[in-house]
Amino acid sequence: MSGIALAGALVLTGCGGKDDGPITLRLVAADYGESAETSSKLYWDDLARRFETANPGIKVDVQVESWTDIGKKVDDLVKSGKSPDLLQTGGFADQAGADRLYTAADVLSLETQANIMESFSHAGQVLGTQYGIPFVSSSRVLFYNKAIFQKAGVDKPPTTWNELKQAAEKIKAKVPGVTPYGLPLGPEEAPAESMLWTLSGGGSLSDDVGNYTIDSTQNQATFNWLRTNLVATGLTYPEPGKMNRTPVFSDFAAGKVAMLNGHPTLLRMAAKGKIDFGTTAIPKKDGLAKTGSLGVADWMMAFKANGHRNEIRKFLSFVYAKDNQLKFDETYNLLPVTQDAFDAISKDPKHEALKQFAAGLGNASFYPFGDPAWVEVSNRIKAGIGAAATADPKPVLEDLQQTAVKEAARLRK
Repeated sequence: MSGIALAGALVLTGCGGKDDGPITLRLVAADYGESAETSSKLYWDDLARRFETANPGIKVDVQVESWTDIGKKVDDLVKSGKSPDLLQTGGFADQAGADRLYTAADVLSLETQANIMESFSHAGQVLGTQYGIPFVSSSRVLFYNKAIFQKAGVDKPPTTWNELKQAAEKIKAKVPGVTPYGLPLGPEEAPAESMLWTLSGGGSLSDDVGNYTIDSTQNQATFNWLRTNLVATGLTYPEPGKMNRTPVFSDFAAGKVAMLNGHPTLLRMAAKGKIDFGTTAIPKKDGLAKTGSLGVADWMMAFKANGHRNEIRKFLSFVYAKDNQLKFDETYNLLPVTQDAFDAISKDPKHEALKQFAAGLGNASFYPFGDPAWVEVSNRIKAGIGAAATADPKPVLEDLQQTAVKEAARLRK
């Protein structure tokens, strides 16, 4: 809301200087691409080489990992004494809670700090101190295949759950071989997809002050509706808990899925697949006046273990330069978190398709990024919430809620 490949032989000592050769920074980043040709490794390798040319005393080793693997890979590096210097991924509070991170003020120049949009800087705080450095942002909208809609006799995109169900039923009856609604509740997308559905049902995964509400009455009703109206009736994949975002996006780009909730990267994929598609706001539960969308921010964080604060500061000034930010955002159709890059994209007619996503950030709800328990809670959601769409959701959601409360209490002691 998704290059770093690593020469594993280098051992970072945390000292280094002119007498012992260049300092080496280790960067681990999430992959926003869907294939080797679109992998984020291409972006990061190019950026690292350009930075090294401008800063001959600093080397950058880059390792890009999939969203499903990156958390474990970083944990393994930390446990083995090979902590990265920089990590770009979906959360930061667990690392801040373990006292592994520099503050943002430690590693960002005043110019870079001032250029990062304030709402995202605030979202990067833990107990009033910013550790998470926003890297990219996006929101979600409903994508729909116009050609499939036409074949099925669906004349407009759905705005409510019942309209979505009715459209899906027509598609199932009249367009065989197509999955009417793509529901990715597998590990890659479960937190986002489940939060989108809970928000559109009048609930959320947590409240405004950070208390988890996973098993709320509204959320139980939402998953009951999903189970009985979409999954059990064959209007989505038979086992949504095993479906990840990447194959579902690929199915949409191949004309095999009629509707799904998607982020801006799907714009490029669908266009490449020559899909005649449209986008609209996420459908909401019938009778609800208005619901917010999911706002997603992905993060950069700097680790203290190797003592490379000054080198990290130089590298991050390069990373957050307008042209480098624009290159990444334009490659993956994402929204910038720096003001100069956001202004540039907002004024460029070629980015007209991103305006709906940008508008969605205005009333968006975010994950509880600042809660150190969120990473573990998110991992549990990834592993288990799919079961709430195929069986009685009450015990599934209650178990996740109990885990979240216990983990939050443990980390807040």
